[in-house]
Amino acid sequence: MRSRILKSKTFAASLVATTIAVVAFYPAIRGGAALPRPTLPPPVDNVPAIPTQASRVEAVFVLDTTGSMSGLIAAAKEQIWSIARTLAQAQQTPDVAIGLVAYRDRGDAYVTQIVDLSTDLDTMYAKLMDFAAAGGGDGPESVNRALHDAVHAMSWSPSQDTYKVVFLVGDAPPHMDYPNEPRYPEIVAAATAKGIVVNTIQCGTMPDTTQPWRHIASLGGGKYFTVGQAGSVVSVATPYDAEIARLAAELDETRMFYGTREQQQALASKVRAAERVEAEASEAARARRGGFNASAAGAANFAPAQELVNDVARGVVSLDAIEVSALPPALAPLAPAERERVVRQAAADRERLRAEITKLTQQRDAYIERKLAEDGGAEGSLDVQLYEAVREQGAQKGLRYESGPKF
Repeated sequence: MRSRILKSKTFAASLVATTIAVVAFYPAIRGGAALPRPTLPPPVDNVPAIPTQASRVEAVFVLDTTGSMSGLIAAAKEQIWSIARTLAQAQQTPDVAIGLVAYRDRGDAYVTQIVDLSTDLDTMYAKLMDFAAAGGGDGPESVNRALHDAVHAMSWSPSQDTYKVVFLVGDAPPHMDYPNEPRYPEIVAAATAKGIVVNTIQCGTMPDTTQPWRHIASLGGGKYFTVGQAGSVVSVATPYDAEIARLAAELDETRMFYGTREQQQALASKVRAAERVEAEASEAARARRGGFNASAAGAANFAPAQELVNDVARGVVSLDAIEVSALPPALAPLAPAERERVVRQAAADRERLRAEITKLTQQRDAYIERKLAEDGGAEGSLDVQLYEAVREQGAQKGLRYESGPKF
C-alpha cells in the first residue's frame, strides 16, 4: 500500500514539474493565448520537388545590328530599362545582370561585339547607345558566331539555381555554309548543358528566317515569337517622365565612391556612363532608369561595392576608419565631424528621392495601364511576349512573376 502511495506521489510531482516546464517554455499559455498548431513534416514519399528560389537573373540579348534592324535597335535603347524592371519584379527581387552580343557578318565592320554580363546596367546601356544599324544586306548573317559568343564568351554563373536566358533577336537566317565554324545545334546543346534557355525573336516576316528561328528555340527549351521590323514595343510618353528623370539625376548626385586609387579609377567609368545616359538618353528612358534605380532590384546598379553612403549605412565600413587618400575627393579636405554630417545628409536625401521616384513611378505605371486599356491592350508587343517567356521559364527556377510587364 505504501509503495503505491509513493508511486502516486512521484507521478504527481512529475506531472506538476512537466506542467511548470511547459508553461515556462510557452509564454503564450501564461497570457491565455492558444498554442500555435504544430507544423508537421510532409510525408516522405511522393513529395514533388520544390524549385530553389533563384536570387539572380542573367539575360544576354543577341542583336542583329545590320542595316535593316535600325527600328529594333532604337526600340532597345528606349526599352532596356523597362526590360530590366520586368526581369527584376519577381517576388524574390533577384539581382539582374544583362549582357549584349551585337552581330553582323563577315566583311562588315565587325562580326560580333560583346558586352559581358554585369549588374552595372549603366555601363551596359552606355555601350548599347553606341550600337547602330549598318552593313548586311546579303541575306544570311553570322548568327552562329553570335550564339557561340553568347554561350561561351559571357561570364555566366555556374550556379544551376540562376535563371540564365538568351534572347536571339534578328531578321535574317544564319550562315550554314561557313566552313570550320560551329553551328547552332551544337551551340544550343552547349547552352542547355550550362542551364541556359535560348529564346528567338524574329523581326519581320522573312520566310527563310522562320524555320531556323523556330528550330533554335525548340532546341534551347525556349520560345519563338515574332515582332514587327521596328520591334513592336510599347512606348507611351507620360506626364511623369520629366520629373522622374530630374529626380533620378539628383539621386545620382548622392553617390560617393571610395577606395584605392585603382578602385576609384575603375568606378569613375561608371560615373561617366551615368553622365552619358543623362546627357544623351531620351527623357522617357531616363525616367525608366530612375524607376529601376530607386527599386530594391536596382541597388546593384545604383550603389555597387565601394559606394560610401550605402556601405556606411550597412555597417560595411566606418567612415573614420577610411584613409584620407581613399575618401571621395569632396570629403577628403573636410574635418571628421563635417564628413559625418555630409554622409548622413546624403543618406537622408537618397531615401527621400527614392520615395518620391517610387511614388511617381507607380503613378506612371498606372497611367500607362489606363492608356493601353483605352487603346486595346498590348498583346503581341515585344514587351508582353518577353514577359510571358520570362514568367514561364523563371517559374522553373522558383521565380514568381505575377504583375505583368513593365513599360
